[in-house]
Amino acid sequence: MKVEPISCAAGARITEIDLSQEMDATTFSDVHQAWLDYHVLVFPGQDLSEEDQVRYTQKFGEPGTRIRNVGWSEKGRVSHPGTMLISNIREDGKPIGSLPDGEMLYHSDGAFAKRPYRYTLLYAMEVPSSGGNTLFANTTRAYEALPKTLKSKLANCHAEHMYYANNNQDEATRSLSGLRQHPLFVAHEETGKPAVYASRLMTSRIVELPEDESTEVLQELFDHLEKPEFVYEHVWTPGDFVVWDNRCLNHARTDFSEGERRLLRRTTVWGVDPEPYKARID
Repeated sequence: MKVEPISCAAGARITEIDLSQEMDATTFSDVHQAWLDYHVLVFPGQDLSEEDQVRYTQKFGEPGTRIRNVGWSEKGRVSHPGTMLISNIREDGKPIGSLPDGEMLYHSDGAFAKRPYRYTLLYAMEVPSSGGNTLFANTTRAYEALPKTLKSKLANCHAEHMYYANNNQDEATRSLSGLRQHPLFVAHEETGKPAVYASRLMTSRIVELPEDESTEVLQELFDHLEKPEFVYEHVWTPGDFVVWDNRCLNHARTDFSEGERRLLRRTTVWGVDPEPYKARID
């Protein structure tokens, strides 16, 4: 197995490994450590069935299931209830999967749940000729670069999350996920490192601040989290298997042509209720 860093922000490419085969204990340990070190792992050139992907997912914890209160459009196309097809392909005018079209703002999967997803795992089967890239923003590096005055101001604050909180959705759509409050600064439960737990798509307010101030501070945070120096952009190739750590990353999707097909298969791993990061701010 060969591990090569691919960005100063986050990410490593792992080659000379076939994930359709069982991993021995040493390889598993090496992959897990690389995941902790780089947050995003790219395994190019994989040939994975859904069974292979679910088996790999299970090695890292309990496979996630659906959180949002929506129908299962993938029923009959996948076997595991937690498997999601992310696709703009339509049959009889209806998407065969979820999250079909266009750009998506930065978010962390499952932020509106009590136990947000620890990991997201995405396998590319069909990709457009351009666009539909995935952007990964390192929220640990973003925390480290925050001004001390802002760290102090927000040290004990909580953020409220909902699905599509800041995408002008109506109340019916917002109610698909409910609301959840988590510490704004969280501690990674394995490494203890801090991260900013907020995103442009899903964070609606900072609970302890008045509405106007909350809106202003969140915009400042979002702009900071999305600075280019914190972001790795992945350009997909069929056969890419990309896995990432939601505890210290936000991700987004760039726009792509609706005339081109895009089909990826997603699995997740349940995490824990995030704990606050406590640190002395000098």
